[in-house]
Amino acid sequence: MAQIKMKDMQGKEQGALTLADSVFSAEPNIALIHHVIKNQLSSARQGTHKVKGRSEVSGGGIKPWRQKGTGRARQGSIRAVQWVGGGRAFGPVPRTHIKHSNKKEIKAALRSVLSGKAADGELIILDKLTFTAPKTRDAKKVIDALGLADKRITLVLPDDAICELLAFRNLPKVSLISVSEANAHNLVDNKCLVMTQDVAKKLEEVLQ
Repeated sequence: MAQIKMKDMQGKEQGALTLADSVFSAEPNIALIHHVIKNQLSSARQGTHKVKGRSEVSGGGIKPWRQKGTGRARQGSIRAVQWVGGGRAFGPVPRTHIKHSNKKEIKAALRSVLSGKAADGELIILDKLTFTAPKTRDAKKVIDALGLADKRITLVLPDDAICELLAFRNLPKVSLISVSEANAHNLVDNKCLVMTQDVAKKLEEVLQ
């Protein structure tokens, strides 16, 4: 079983948390992480890009000049693609960018990300994270106590942690996600990943 050190909100060590090797101490599959994140970002695209072709641009209904005898190249319409103000050839049209990853790939990528963060020392687990009031000042004290003031971090919170969400959301370089929203891109796109032991146990339960 993987042993990961825990800290409290003052940055002091509070023993170690025992977690499953299959989730927090596996061999990271870099190619799989790249595959899943690429599909995720591609699927997030709206696909509403559109330009007009020569049949959609207004005007150009008459032939600019006669076919022969002018000494110039023959032209059929001033809205052809070679004309300024003409249509665009083979331009983008609305389409879907969705690329699917199956559930096993998504879970395996999450396990790889968590294991990689743990191996690189970029995973911090807190014994608890509770505030009596949603004050950004208190959230800043926690970040400073953990020595993360200058780092870009991702904080994974329980789904019902409204007070903590309100406290941390105004801090720069801090990205907030709930445990149910955890995905490979959000977990890997940071310099340090922070979560409570309850969140770590929840991820362990889902990913095993």
